[in-house]
Order: sequence, then structure tokens, then C-alpha cells
Amino acid sequence: MKYEELAKDILDHVGGKENVSSLAHCITRLRFKLKDESKADTAYLKKREGVVTVIQSGGQYQVVIGNHVPDVYNAVAKVGNLNTEGEVPVDEGEKGSVFNQFIDMISKIFQPILGPLAATGMLKGLAAVLVAAGVAQTSGTYLLIQAAGDGLFNFLPIFLAFTASKRFGLTPFTGMAIAAAMLYPSLVNPADVEPLYTLFAGTIFESPIYMTFLGLPVILMSYASSVVPIILATYFGAKVEKVMKKIIPDVVKLFLVPFLTLLIVVPVTILAIGPIATWAATLIGSGVSAVYNFSPAIAGAIMGGFWQVFVMFGLHWGFIPIAINNLSTMGFDTLLQTVLGVSFAQTGVIIAIALKTKEAKVRQLSIPAIISGFFGVTEPAIYGISLPMKKPFILSCIAGAVTGVLAGVFQLTGYNIGGLGLFALPAAIDPSGVNTFNFWAAVIVSLVGLVLGFVLMYFTKVPTLYEETAAETTGTSTNGMTTESTVSVSATKNSQNVAEKDLIASPMTGETVELSQVKDEAFSTGALGKGIAIQPIDGKVYAPANGTITILFPTLHAIGLTTENGTEILIHVGMDTVQLEGEGFTAHVKQGDKVVAGQLLLSVDLDVVRGKGYETITPVIVTNTNDYTDILSTKDKDLANGDYLLSIVG
Repeated sequence: MKYEELAKDILDHVGGKENVSSLAHCITRLRFKLKDESKADTAYLKKREGVVTVIQSGGQYQVVIGNHVPDVYNAVAKVGNLNTEGEVPVDEGEKGSVFNQFIDMISKIFQPILGPLAATGMLKGLAAVLVAAGVAQTSGTYLLIQAAGDGLFNFLPIFLAFTASKRFGLTPFTGMAIAAAMLYPSLVNPADVEPLYTLFAGTIFESPIYMTFLGLPVILMSYASSVVPIILATYFGAKVEKVMKKIIPDVVKLFLVPFLTLLIVVPVTILAIGPIATWAATLIGSGVSAVYNFSPAIAGAIMGGFWQVFVMFGLHWGFIPIAINNLSTMGFDTLLQTVLGVSFAQTGVIIAIALKTKEAKVRQLSIPAIISGFFGVTEPAIYGISLPMKKPFILSCIAGAVTGVLAGVFQLTGYNIGGLGLFALPAAIDPSGVNTFNFWAAVIVSLVGLVLGFVLMYFTKVPTLYEETAAETTGTSTNGMTTESTVSVSATKNSQNVAEKDLIASPMTGETVELSQVKDEAFSTGALGKGIAIQPIDGKVYAPANGTITILFPTLHAIGLTTENGTEILIHVGMDTVQLEGEGFTAHVKQGDKVVAGQLLLSVDLDVVRGKGYETITPVIVTNTNDYTDILSTKDKDLANGDYLLSIVG
């Protein structure tokens, strides 16, 4: 119960456990339903360390905690013995544009299965390596590893049914039953059987009909590995189930609600939702084929630029029959080769993010995403990192478009349906030995995608993915309070940029110390930004430039200032001094104050700090370091308040 103290404090300041009707949580926040919200001390909670902010919306009193909300939720529930509802699927009130809401929905549906997605992608790559090493595809060794890697992808709709059902509010096992019906073996076009008749004969939507449902034609298609049909089906299923729960008596709800939901949703999905999605894929595939015949470079730009979008919607399946038909009739295919470099472009972007991000969770996700990306499986990268961040996804599409143009110019050709990623390269080897350049063209396209994706992302600021707020905590004590607090001051992050350079003065009198010598990895590694530390000889902290106090911790041990030029400065007095809970610290300003260089901000009794066993070394950090070309620091050892400390190079 390391969050027990925080839990008790939250409960006390929402009016006590007797004021709580129920408690739930989503991905970042505790969601209280209070009997009387006026009894809650919102001002206190907003300043309370361990709490990001408080939002009152939709009849809920939402206490934003951050990524460790499940632990805090469990502590609050246990301390208060509350009526709890568990995790809720939707963050109500977090509304943006329709496009942003859609991206948020897609990424949240995929995030729970990112680990298995990455693992199975790596297993498929291992299976391809075995084949390249001479292991027969009929051997038990290959088949078992391939099954371990391919099983999730083949039955992906069932996994997505579970996560999408939780997102839309459908009973998860009902959603999985819908997906299982879509994958039912008999609901696929049978071989060597004459159709009853054919719909849309002679068009790209031509569909042989082998059976009917109440007289309506059933268009049989394969939904293995598809994405959009099951998401649409679960969304529709959630609406149907909601109606059924309202009209069916409680005594028979247990079995009658899923019975009627499946009875309605499965036929509608097979009759309409699935075919429409597949037709859309076919239409796009035919359109791009026509463009390729007109201009390979333009087709390459379209295919390479939008391929990941096609994959995201499951529309890429429309191109597979075209490629297979080309191979069977001409012995080669050029259409799918335009997207050879796309997975490498996405992988290059993720490599750059892994090197630049300050978020440990993003870095942790990046490693398996990079590995599976080299094997051509980019779903973990797309849905787990680049798509939720938005800008990296766009950059990968730009790099993909460039590789598509290059593939079109080279008229890159595939001579079989090969593997993915690195293992797609052998498909570019001409069996006749005539087109020897083709293989090297494939290598060039792949390398260009990897390098261009990396370069575009490396020189772009990495967006924050999991941290919702300017305040971030590092390390936790046994009572649930943070042992080290840092900030990323973001109130004016995008309002101003330094044109040439910004000069930062020393906020204290003392001796300079390199950050690498600070006994805290968050500072010493530069993870929080570049800067320098000061070993102070007095406890006066002055404003290092004109600006605004954008954050002042309740414990007064750290203060953040944004200069008039947009530089974000963190002054963190001492190590682990948050645990003093303000003892020995006096603030002379408050959050939001405008200050001028040299104005007194804090007074610190250094003897009290040292007497309690804490170090007084004070890092001065530029928290938006990535916005600038470089941060230069003074070479002087001894400084007085107001002396030159840092140069911010734009």
C-alpha cells in the first residue's frame, strides 16, 4: 500500500468516504461520483503532490493521477471500502476533432495487445530466417514457430473484438462471439462449387453468391487478419446490446440479451459491414493500379504515402488479389513493390524516437517495435507509438511516399509473394538473372526509407505520449509521496520560440557543478534536459530572467519559470527535498506571477536542509532542451547571483 497516504488524503478532500457514491477509473484518472461536490476541496487537490489536476465533468469528480492510476485506485478503494466500478473504457470529456477522436479510438483498441503483436512479429521473422537457412517449410520446427507467430494475426479479429468491446461498452465475450462467427470456416468462398448466381458481374465488386439468408444474398469473404470490419461490428453490437438491455426483463437478460444481439449483429455484419469494407479495399486497389499504369512515380507516392493508412483500415487487402493476378499472368508484380520501403521508414522513425524520448515507457515499447519493424510487422510501432503521437506517423508516411516514388522510378519488381521487411528482399531477385539491378534497387529503397524516416524524426521534437501534464514525478517513497519531483513547464510551450539565443543568469550564489556529478540519474543523464548545477552558499533563489512562474510545487522545493523568449527553466533546490514538505522553504512569489530578472523567488534555510540529511545541490535545467540547437553553460567555477549561467542557442 505505498499509495495509502495519498489515498487517504484524496478521500479526506473529496468530502470523506461517506460523500462518495461510487468510484471508477480510466487510463489516467479516478472518477468519483460524489453526493455533494461542494464538499470537495478542489483547490487543495489540484496542488497536492501526486495529483495532476481535478476535472468536474459529466456528473463526475475526476482526479487526474497519471499512468499509475490503477495502483492509486486500488489504494483508495481499500482505504475507503468503497462501492467500486473498476476500469471504465472511455475518458468522457476528452473530446477533440473527429479525426483526433478516431485516432484515439483506434490506438486504444490496439494498445492492450501491443506486446503479443510485437512478439508474434518477431516469431514470424524467426520463421523466415529458418527458411532462409534451409529449413523446409513442411518441417515441424518451421510449422510450430510459424503457428506461434501467425496465429494472432490470423485470428486478429477475435483479439480486437475483446478490446473494441471494452472501448464501446459491448460485453467482451459477445464481441468475441461475433468475431468467431466472421472467421467461421464455412463462411468463406467454397472451392469447386458453382455459385447460385453472381452479383455485380463484370465490375470490380463482382461477388459470386453461394448461399442466401432469408432470401438475401450472402457475400462470402475471408476476414482473417482484418481490422475495420470487427471494429464496426462491435460498435454496432454495442448499440444493439444497449437497446436489448433496456427492453428485456432482468430475469432473462443473462442469456436473452446475447442471444438477440448475436442474432442481429452477425447477419448484418456478414451481409453488409464486411462486404462494404472489402469493396472499399477493392475500389482503392483498382484505382491505384490505374494510376500506376499512368505514372509509376505517382502511383509509388500514393501507395508509399498512404500504405500505412490502408493497413490501418484493413484496405490493403484489396491490393493482394491484384498482385497475385499479376504474378500468375505476367510472372512479376510492380504494385506491391512500391510499399517495400514503408516498414523501414516507420522503423527509422521509431529508432529516432527511442533515442530521443524521455519517457521510459515509450522507450520500452520502442525496442520490440523496432525489431518487429525490421521483419515488416509495424502494427506495434503504428498503434503503440507513432499514431497516438500523430506527428511521427505523418513523418513516416512522408518518408514512405519518397520510397514509393523511388520504387516507381526504378520500376521495382517482385517475382513472388515474399516475406515482410528484410525478408521481402529475396522476392526482388530475378530468377532468370536478367534484371540483376532489381535486387540492389530494393536494397536502396529500403535503406532510403530507414534513413529518411530516422532523419525526419530525429530533427523533430518528440511528442509526449503518456505524460498528461506539466508535472511529472520520478521515484516513489513508501508512503506514496514522490521522492524526487521534476517538472516540464509547458504553459507557453508553443507560444514563442527563441530566434537566436536566450541568456540565463545564475539564480543562486555558489559553485558550479556538472550535471553528470549530480547523484540523481534523472538529472545526471540529461533525461530532463541540459543545464548545470549549483552548490549554493546561501539560500536565496532569484529569477534568472524576465518571465512567468509557470509552476511552484506545494512543497516549495522546485520552481519553474518560462522566460519571455519561451525558454523553460526548472530550479530544483536539493535532492529528495520534497520529503521536507516545505520545512525550511519560503516562497516570495506564487504560480502565475510575472517576475523580472533578479527578483527574489525563494528563501531556503540550507542548515535545515542539511540537518535533515539532504543535499543542497541545485540543478538548473532547460526542460524544453529539444526545442533548441544547443544549451551552453558557463565555464566559471564560482558564481554570484546574476552572473552569466546558460546560453540558449536557437
